[in-house]
Amino acid sequence: MAVSDQTTLTGKQLDSLSINTIRTLAIDGVQQANSGHPGAPMALAPVAYSLWQHFLRFDPADPVWPNRDRFILSNGHASMLLYAMLYLCEVRGVNPENENLGKLAITLDDIKKFRQLDSKTPGHPEYRWTAGVETTTGPLGQGVGNSVGMALAANWLAARYNRPGFEIFNYNIYAFCGDGDLMEGVSSEAASLAGHLKLPNLCWIYDNNRITLDGPADWSFTENVGKRFEAYGWNVVSVTDANDLDLLAKAYNSFLKTSDRPTLIVVNSHIGYGSPHKQDTNAAHGEPLGADEVRLVKKFYGWPEDAKFLVPDGVLDHFREGIGKRGGDLREKWTTLFAAYAKKYPDLAKQLDQMQHRELPEGWEKNLPTFPADAKGLGTRESGGKVLNALAENIPWLIGGSADLSGSDRTTLKFDSAGNFEPGNYAGRNFHFGVREHAMASAMNGMVISKVRTFAGTFFNFSDYMRPAIRLAALMEIPTIYVFTHDSIGLGEDGPTHQPIEQLASLRAMPNLIVMRPADANEVVEAWRVILQQKHEPVALVLTRQAVPTFDRTKYGAASGVAKGGYILADSADGQPELILMGTGSEVSLCVAAYEQLTAAGVKTRVVSLPSWQLFDRQDESYRNQVLPPSVKARVAVEQASVFGWSQYVGPKGKIIGMRRFGASAPIKDLQKKFGFTTENVVAVAREAIAQTQ
Repeated sequence: MAVSDQTTLTGKQLDSLSINTIRTLAIDGVQQANSGHPGAPMALAPVAYSLWQHFLRFDPADPVWPNRDRFILSNGHASMLLYAMLYLCEVRGVNPENENLGKLAITLDDIKKFRQLDSKTPGHPEYRWTAGVETTTGPLGQGVGNSVGMALAANWLAARYNRPGFEIFNYNIYAFCGDGDLMEGVSSEAASLAGHLKLPNLCWIYDNNRITLDGPADWSFTENVGKRFEAYGWNVVSVTDANDLDLLAKAYNSFLKTSDRPTLIVVNSHIGYGSPHKQDTNAAHGEPLGADEVRLVKKFYGWPEDAKFLVPDGVLDHFREGIGKRGGDLREKWTTLFAAYAKKYPDLAKQLDQMQHRELPEGWEKNLPTFPADAKGLGTRESGGKVLNALAENIPWLIGGSADLSGSDRTTLKFDSAGNFEPGNYAGRNFHFGVREHAMASAMNGMVISKVRTFAGTFFNFSDYMRPAIRLAALMEIPTIYVFTHDSIGLGEDGPTHQPIEQLASLRAMPNLIVMRPADANEVVEAWRVILQQKHEPVALVLTRQAVPTFDRTKYGAASGVAKGGYILADSADGQPELILMGTGSEVSLCVAAYEQLTAAGVKTRVVSLPSWQLFDRQDESYRNQVLPPSVKARVAVEQASVFGWSQYVGPKGKIIGMRRFGASAPIKDLQKKFGFTTENVVAVAREAIAQTQ
């Protein structure tokens, strides 16, 4: 229809006008930025329109309503599609504390500033930056991985908090994805997990456009996606034409009627005009269309060829009467229901309020263990498990699991009421992610975004499989908890494939990620105190398999120093050392043993435990200089990991006992001797450092 003919619009004409408004906003935004991907928004406009206008339970006036449906654009390069929807639906903005600002999250001016510095419309959607963006999507596959975590959290919340007559949580998760998402391995892991757990509230909408940036998808991707997902245990529905609103409605209704498994909707679309007969080369390859092509496309839509960022009369009203009214009514009914729920179940309502604000319940620190001095000690993964269980009994929404390690790892909740999260039994607090580290990390992010506190564990070496999701947690500023065990060559006979060397340095290099490697059981307690109080930073907690001594805190410094990232554990009698030994984790005990020998020999020595470089570096200069006096040049760092980064603490004349190669397969004592992690070697290197500074 022509844009100018708007006096007596029929329902189908309004549908068409609204869909083409979405398309042309995307075209104009990309064209003005001279950067971006117009094709997918053009093709998927009717798919998004049908979902948002008729099915999505979402109130634009309250985009953080807890029982809202979640929409994830996993193919985040199509971000203009989401920005157009947020603008046309008039989604309100919120601040970082999720307080409603009462103004639009995205204005037409924001769309005109697509991909520009500090705009609300960055190249890929960013969580906590633009209201209505449920998660940061950019690296393909991460969004659908997050969606599985959101579905896990939704089912867990419903199982734990719903009561007869009070269905507080019943929301669904919808995720758009493309060929690139489904090629990435994380999506296969996530889909397998979702199918196994039979998550009925999860719907992926697959844009089957047969095009990648490379060119035709069949250059590299010829599998039958529907059959694959049927094998995963999904309900699979096909929509032969993305422009057919009736077929789309039937597909969404099929999802809503399916109560025993997740749903994949396969939508056949054509990159470009949205016509099954036209496909634009630039749009297919992620480039602006160009001025001439823009005019041709708009002519095809019956649009004024030279109009830019046009929103015809009636379109905004149409969305207000659709998703705006429907979403507002649903939210108001839920608010009334929750008020009655809070009167009948005040304790549960209080928990949900605390959860939404990332607050901790009263008494969350009660009954934390205190570990007595013990020369033999225990592995920090073992003490970590004891601390975690004590905390989880105090914090009802602290949930998690591990990647195939529940039998041997210490990230299993073992108290009677914990239980396992299983198909059809979603109240359990222990999650079995299987050998799916990448999907586990991505799902954890989705769970944390849903406001539960989530931890999960695996061998530290396999943090490499999790790194993309860890990076996004840091970027999104969400407090995901990664528990890594088997943290060094101390793993022993499993050899270099399982022994982490460069992982500590790698994660320490990541902005906004706190890395903690505690030295003994009581440092583990203090590390967990720090972790649970984070609201906007993920933490990697790195723990040993082998036993490490538990220090006598009546003789050595208090473990509470962990909160500052580094502290004086042992010192010379006069507090004026000539030598500083420093380390993290299991190597701190080596420093203490060397300290005892050196002190007995008359060498004024200090031991500094540095469990978290990030936290230590945040302390003021006076504190850092108090712990590491600049006047003391003789310094030795000891860590069973890459030496990279330690020079900032040991200085130009200091020494580093660390790993400069991969490990080896052998008993731990043989490895420690081979690589110099013995008391004798620490003493010898310390004497060398002193000699070089005299």
